[in-house]
Amino acid sequence: MALKTPQLTLEELAELCLQYLAQNPEQLAEFMVQSGLAPNDLRRLVGTDGFRHGLVDYVVSNEQLLLAIAADATLSPEAITRTWAKLHATEH
Repeated sequence: MALKTPQLTLEELAELCLQYLAQNPEQLAEFMVQSGLAPNDLRRLVGTDGFRHGLVDYVVSNEQLLLAIAADATLSPEAITRTWAKLHATEH
C-alpha cells in the first residue's frame, strides 16, 4: 500500500493526531502529562490554533508517535513534517 503525501492543513493534521491519541489512552495520558494539561483544559482548548500548534509540535518531537500516527493515517511521515515545517516557516 502506497503512503499518501497530501498537503495537510493545520486543522486536518491536528485532527488526525487527536483522533490517534483518543484511540490510544496511554499516549493521550503521556501527552497530557508532558503538556501539563488537565482533562478540563483539554476540553476547553481543543479546536484552538494554539492547541493545534502545540499538539503538532509534540507529535513531531516524538519520532515513535509521529511514525505511529503516520502509519495509522496511511500518510508518509514527511506529509506530517512538511505541514509542521510550513507552520513554523510562516511564524518568522
